[in-house]
Amino acid sequence: MTYRTVLWGTGNVGRHATAGIDARPDLELVGVWVSNPDKVGRDAGDLAGLGRRLGVAATDDADRLLALEPDCVVHAAMADHRIPEALADIEKILASGANVVSSGPVFLQFPAGVVPDAVTDPLRRAALDAGVSLWVNGIDPGFANDWLPLVVTGISERIEEVRCLEILNYATYDQAMVMFDIMGFGRPLDDIPMLLQPGVLTMAWGSVVQQIAAGLDVKLDTVDEHYERLPAPRDIDIASGVVPKETAAALRFEVRGMRDGRPVVVLEHVTRLADDLAPDWPQPPGQGGYRVVVRGEPNYTVDLQLVGTDGDHNTAGLKATAMRLVNAIPAVVEAPPGLLTALDLPLVTGKGLVV
Repeated sequence: MTYRTVLWGTGNVGRHATAGIDARPDLELVGVWVSNPDKVGRDAGDLAGLGRRLGVAATDDADRLLALEPDCVVHAAMADHRIPEALADIEKILASGANVVSSGPVFLQFPAGVVPDAVTDPLRRAALDAGVSLWVNGIDPGFANDWLPLVVTGISERIEEVRCLEILNYATYDQAMVMFDIMGFGRPLDDIPMLLQPGVLTMAWGSVVQQIAAGLDVKLDTVDEHYERLPAPRDIDIASGVVPKETAAALRFEVRGMRDGRPVVVLEHVTRLADDLAPDWPQPPGQGGYRVVVRGEPNYTVDLQLVGTDGDHNTAGLKATAMRLVNAIPAVVEAPPGLLTALDLPLVTGKGLVV
């Protein structure tokens, strides 16, 4: 079966999703939505940097795309700074009768216990009424802290704590709004950015903690959060701009699921803008990536190293997010309607081998 697919957004994730859709023989790209007027009319292959045309021109006419009756929409539009608008877009797509795989808003990967039902009920109703499904995922929140840790616990006799870490240098991540406005890099340390406002970390990554706990059939008492930041010892040039000396250049945070007064499920991020910053914080696997630590009997540590074919770990992370969505399209389309989580889907794999 071939699944007719529309791509919604051609930014950092969307352009990799374009390549991924094109690489799968069971997917057909039938439309591309863009928000930037300068991209309207351009070929999808051009926007993705593939070096060849795919014969699909980008449009900003959402109704026209939905009238194509695609089986699935890959929603890769930026959602972090426009959550209400992103939710409205997804609801509209679901109501049209298209399944959706999306990179955000990230709390939708496992919203139970993270956001009020009032936030998710319109999406759930739209999906059920139209007989379609919504699945939100990626690499983090996503594979690095859902299937990966849960699979590791399958070889445990006793589990005392599951800890999932992202350890990355973000210097090559080219998204100024995320880096400066949302994460607060390049700002004075007493200037608290959006990400570190009370409750935001838990809203974003509490879904990770809740999903792992649900997968292990563990009821959490509370979920709390903690962070620390360190200043730049010098001016640091990054892909998104310049981080001045003495402004925020390293961030470490934890979202901790607590039971009986101790952390049992922990999501931890260690983010640097230069490799020599915060030497006492956890060091990355290889050039950078993800780590799962299961403490109990036995103790396990699994490192997932990321490197793109261009040599950059952040490229690999964006590709991983895109392909987590693209490779799940057949399973999501065939799943029962509603809001899905990783716990609802079978093992999602790539398609075929290059021989």
